Amino acid sequence: MFYIAHRLFAAHDRHLGALAATALAERTDPDKVFLPFCDTDEEDLVAHVKGRRLFDLDRQRLARLSGMLAILHGPSLDDGVCMEIGYAAVLGVPIVVFTTDFQTYGLSENGIELAFADPLIETVATDIVRAHRLGQANDHPDRFRRFAARNTIQIRDGIDQAVTRLLELSERDGPTATATPISADTVFVEPSPYGSSVEWAALVRQHASTAQRRDAQRRGATNPLQSAQADWASAISSHTLIVDLSGPEAPPGAAVLVGATLAAGGRVLAYCPNTVWTFAHGREPNWRNIMIQYAVDDRLHPLDHPAGSR
Repeated sequence: MFYIAHRLFAAHDRHLGALAATALAERTDPDKVFLPFCDTDEEDLVAHVKGRRLFDLDRQRLARLSGMLAILHGPSLDDGVCMEIGYAAVLGVPIVVFTTDFQTYGLSENGIELAFADPLIETVATDIVRAHRLGQANDHPDRFRRFAARNTIQIRDGIDQAVTRLLELSERDGPTATATPISADTVFVEPSPYGSSVEWAALVRQHASTAQRRDAQRRGATNPLQSAQADWASAISSHTLIVDLSGPEAPPGAAVLVGATLAAGGRVLAYCPNTVWTFAHGREPNWRNIMIQYAVDDRLHPLDHPAGSR
């Protein structure tokens, strides 16, 4: 099963996912390509707890992958896609990330350039395909249509490269997961890249002793890619992930680790004080992307607030 992981809340994002699924289906068995929203019939699905049902349907596919094509763009990466990437990475399946972003990113002004703002993405992805330049211009007299055509060519060429690479990797390597022993009573602590509060620090101390803690090191590191590899190894071998999900959406590295911890059989404790609830037709209100929300075992709250769970 090949899984297309992509942002799906707007029509143009769903269209891009459909283009990727079509290109992959044309070169393999269409029944082996899973496209979320389309194949879960998300718009018309009726379920008692619809968001939870969609999470379960997607997770069923994630559990039997032969490869993933993930689409990510820009500095604000879709947290659901990042969660799915982390899940697939623990399973050891090939993950090709496709982006048309023309920017690169660094954790410092003079640091190394990264394809994405969190080096954890490059750590867990098998390959990254960047189609960051417009396609060849045609001679159409309308400049807007000419510009639109250049973007269309860029997308199609990039998808073709990503599909080719994914098929090569899946035929050559296939799933390569090896069981990572989980260390009992170890806790990996993933703070927010936007800065952590006094409340967050107090909650971490409440749920993890100094001896148990393994703190994320990649931000501010001299070699962020090397530190990201160390963070990944520590996180997937820890019994519990304590993660700060603060921000407009779950930070990308945090989302990757949530998916990884779920796939590895660990426990996720999440701090998310600035919730923006989302609503969709027929779906229960959600405090985060459903792939994040239902992967979390418990939400952390100050002592004077009641605890919540999934």
